[in-house]
Amino acid sequence: MKELKERILSDGRCLPGGILKVDNFINHQMDPVLMKRMAQELVVRLGGCGANKILTVEASGIAPAIMVGYLMELPVVFAKKRVPSTMEGTLTAEVFSFTKNRTYTICVSADYLHKGDRVLFVDDFLANGNAALGVLELVEKSGAEIVGMGFLIEKSFQKGGEVLRRRGVKVESLARIASLDDCKITFNE
Repeated sequence: MKELKERILSDGRCLPGGILKVDNFINHQMDPVLMKRMAQELVVRLGGCGANKILTVEASGIAPAIMVGYLMELPVVFAKKRVPSTMEGTLTAEVFSFTKNRTYTICVSADYLHKGDRVLFVDDFLANGNAALGVLELVEKSGAEIVGMGFLIEKSFQKGGEVLRRRGVKVESLARIASLDDCKITFNE
């Protein structure tokens, strides 16, 4: 998506270690107009997948997931990073976060993810794919089916996209980063 790539180049910041900061327009301070346009593009690419539910992981995936859910008129569920004491029938999976350098137990109530659901996962980043793999585990435990995964930004120099695609998951990413070497942002296409 040309507009997103231009915004990454103008407002994104690269930090040593392959870190791309887009917190000034995607995942801390958000540009709602850009968020809407990104959601529209995800709907163009994934809207025909037959989803009946959108799923994401808190917190950075919530904004794009809500926008996609609004446009597709589907409910949005987010996996929590802590198991609430009030949640019953909890589906859980372990996810390692490279950004935070820790493992989270993500969870969803079985009340909101059912056998027969056709789930579209939406998130801000795809890097090593740990969150996406955790979501696949949650969906599998519920008896639901993943029908697609949409990401705003994919770090294609990391293994996540390849792992998901090899597993047969339909993956769409709006901006694919080929390299962040020497803090220079290079796109795949």
